[in-house]
Amino acid sequence: MDKQDHTEIVVGRQPVMELFRAGQAINQLYVASGSRHGSIRRILQLAKENNVPVKRVQPHLLDSMSPVKNHQGIAAKVAPVRYYELHDLLAMDKPKFYLVLAGIQDPQNLGSLIRTAEACGVSGVIIPKHRACAVTPAVIRASAGAVSHMPIARVTNLASALGELKDQGCWIVGADMDGEACHTQDLNLPLALVVGGEGRGLPRLVKETCDLLVSIPMHGSIASLNAAVAGGILLYEIARQMHRQ
Repeated sequence: MDKQDHTEIVVGRQPVMELFRAGQAINQLYVASGSRHGSIRRILQLAKENNVPVKRVQPHLLDSMSPVKNHQGIAAKVAPVRYYELHDLLAMDKPKFYLVLAGIQDPQNLGSLIRTAEACGVSGVIIPKHRACAVTPAVIRASAGAVSHMPIARVTNLASALGELKDQGCWIVGADMDGEACHTQDLNLPLALVVGGEGRGLPRLVKETCDLLVSIPMHGSIASLNAAVAGGILLYEIARQMHRQ
């Protein structure tokens, strides 16, 4: 795996709970003084069971750790995010169902897409190293901790990565407004869904690499959807087809 050298602070009860559930290394747990009830109690029990040091701090110190000022009385210092190498991700004994994100820049969108991907049974997420959002604490929080359960590979060249996916037997399905309606296509295949960046769509080389372009039928006055919403709808359509009896 590729180690990143920045320290991560994860805030919020659900994201911290998911860190424990996923077995992710936690170096230090910070809990607001007086917070002992509800899920905080369970988190403290997990910290004790896993020998994670706990430090009681004043709430204003947690405010300084959280860019969104919504820490819910808890924060965790975790090991730096570790990304998978693409070949390691593809070698896993999991279904060939991947999400490729071609230039998502908003942390909320990236976190939301990772959360939806995990819920839909995606085996791994692939993101570019350049001109795109990395997995930051804001992304971890937006994913509600799903980052802890989702293998994520970070690649230098998306078009080359898609070529490797094809070599592994995957169809490359791009989300594009000019594509075929998603529900009319057979998506019960080994595949990678490619979602483009906000407002820009799929880069030309990535689009040309796709085997199939799919779209979401629109019946209102708005011509397009937010990248995370569109990606989520397509992921659920693929999952629906894969799991139908």
